[in-house]
Amino acid sequence: MSVLPKPVVRYCASRAIDGPWHIAGNERHDFSMAVVIPALAESASLLATLDSLATNPPEHLAETLILLVVNQRPDSTVEDKDDNRHTLRQLAAGSWKHPGLHLAWIDAASPGLELPIKDGGVGLARKIGFDLALHRLSFGKSDPLLIALDADTLVRPDYLPALHDHFRDAVAGAAVVPFCHQPGNDPAHEQAIARYELFLRAHLLGLTLAGSPYAFHTIGSTMACRATAYARAGGMNRRRAGEDFYFLQQLAKTTGVAALNDTVVYPSARLSSRTPFGTGRSVNALLAGDTAAVLFYPAACYSLLGDWLQLVNEQLEADGVTLWHLAEQHSAPLAEFLQNENFPNIWDRLALNHLRPKARLKAFHDWFDGLKTTRLIHHLCAASYPRCQPEAVVPQLLEAAGLSISSCLIEQLTILRRHQGALA
Repeated sequence: MSVLPKPVVRYCASRAIDGPWHIAGNERHDFSMAVVIPALAESASLLATLDSLATNPPEHLAETLILLVVNQRPDSTVEDKDDNRHTLRQLAAGSWKHPGLHLAWIDAASPGLELPIKDGGVGLARKIGFDLALHRLSFGKSDPLLIALDADTLVRPDYLPALHDHFRDAVAGAAVVPFCHQPGNDPAHEQAIARYELFLRAHLLGLTLAGSPYAFHTIGSTMACRATAYARAGGMNRRRAGEDFYFLQQLAKTTGVAALNDTVVYPSARLSSRTPFGTGRSVNALLAGDTAAVLFYPAACYSLLGDWLQLVNEQLEADGVTLWHLAEQHSAPLAEFLQNENFPNIWDRLALNHLRPKARLKAFHDWFDGLKTTRLIHHLCAASYPRCQPEAVVPQLLEAAGLSISSCLIEQLTILRRHQGALA
């Protein structure tokens, strides 16, 4: 193991995980990449994920630690606990070894090692894996990578090369990989997952058109960052859901998030209720006939968001009250939201602490972050622009982006997949 950079040393001393967990199955300390995979009752899908990783070039696999975090809480179901015990037995016996794959694991499932009930979940599992992986990386020649994947997500043979090549030249410290959900089990399931993915892609397109610096997908299995960027962002959070959103938001504020090209990951379209929101619950609701479970944000919300961001960019020298009145001329609900957020006083404080326009704009975007952006959109929907069916918004967004217009959901999804790098 090489000497850790100062940001990593500071992080390990102050914010890294403190617990009984350790890495088993591999003793090397000189990897240039670590792929961290949380696994809760994933024995049925994990082998396919490992098989897909093993198709990557040997020279990249030789430098990559594949780290499984087998995890559960004490209140997990008997079935999940049995599945985890099976996974740990298979790993210890070497039954899941792949030629060229440097596989290791963390036992966060056995008695005395389980995740705490209060905050035990996917966020903490990722954090344990990332934090322990830091000590298995080599910082001698370059800044090594921490990569997030899920145990039911498949990758292509160009996955590791694309990550390596991107970060060799990238300015931003983090990246998101294009994704495309695996097919559903039947036509109804396929239609449900297509609608949900279309919602995600339409939202990304709307944020992009608005000029938001938080226009990137927030899906756990698409995240990657340099190790020092991880440390500067304060590491992974412990959230049981939404950990990916908050982690990427913090990375965007500290070292930046860029879109990665030249590969795609394929998350599962499976039905699940493990988290209070997300793919599994949304698809379950759609299959039950609840189309209101996935309603889209109207194009007007993104237009107002874009107007607001442009207004700030053009009026950096204005005081907070003036900016607020200008916002009120655009939209009363926008002004109401800003007033509720105490924007005039916040802006004047930012202006006092950041005299240069560029620094002031950066401070504004740190304050008006991805979460506030989402809250503004929700406020606009509640006040004036109700959420709607995809046919009422997606064609408008496609036209605004100069893309082909279609009224067919599957065609819209294909257009956006191609536009957002998920199709060749």
